[in-house]
Amino acid sequence: MHVQDSHWSSASALAAGGATLSAAVGSGRGDGPRTTPLRVDAQRNLEHVLRAAREVFGELGYGAPMEDVARRARVGVGTVYRRFPSKDVLVRRIAEEETSRLTDQARAALGQEDEPWSALSRFLRTSVASGAGRLLPPQVLRVSVEEDRAGQARVPQQRTQPGTTELRLVPEEPVAVAAADDAGASALLEVVGQLVERARAAGELRPDVSVSDVLLVIATAAPSLPDAAQQAAASARLLDILLEGLRSRP
Repeated sequence: MHVQDSHWSSASALAAGGATLSAAVGSGRGDGPRTTPLRVDAQRNLEHVLRAAREVFGELGYGAPMEDVARRARVGVGTVYRRFPSKDVLVRRIAEEETSRLTDQARAALGQEDEPWSALSRFLRTSVASGAGRLLPPQVLRVSVEEDRAGQARVPQQRTQPGTTELRLVPEEPVAVAAADDAGASALLEVVGQLVERARAAGELRPDVSVSDVLLVIATAAPSLPDAAQQAAASARLLDILLEGLRSRP
């Protein structure tokens, strides 16, 4: 699994999705400003950077340097920093987009599948196939680790509301910073929680399986391999095994 914590600390805003320029640049031949072509180029560069960032972070984790993103996008690293003033901003942008994608996939499975197990397995298969599991933000996968009085770490536990099994975020950042990311993550956890609850109520899911377990399956079953066909086959095989482990047994 390549999801890694990196520098999730101080970004106050995400980079804007549109491409704008601060000033018009002349052609140097007296033919006036050429703002439209530059805007098109800037938008194209932004798309290249975002695509490259998804690939690089998906393969190497969020610890990969910005230089690798620039190299994959075939632009200078300065171009990347003009769009995203820090790596933290770029990481947040990618993580938010992937979290939103997973949320949409979960909602589609919940709304279009009548059978609880079919809905849960469809969500898992779609999410693993999309590769979004490699780009889940770290705070979605975190669980609290408590230490006993002897100083030994206990088995990680979820923070839950009384009487529920919904995963609660355990932010390790200042509240003001973590709040910007929690809205999208909370939406994902809520809809995946509905999938889990339905499958559990139908007796098709092991009673000890939690929302965090399901998200860990998505992250674990999305290995990054150099050959696309091999990667798809490995993901499908691993997911089949993990799905069998999630199902309840008489």
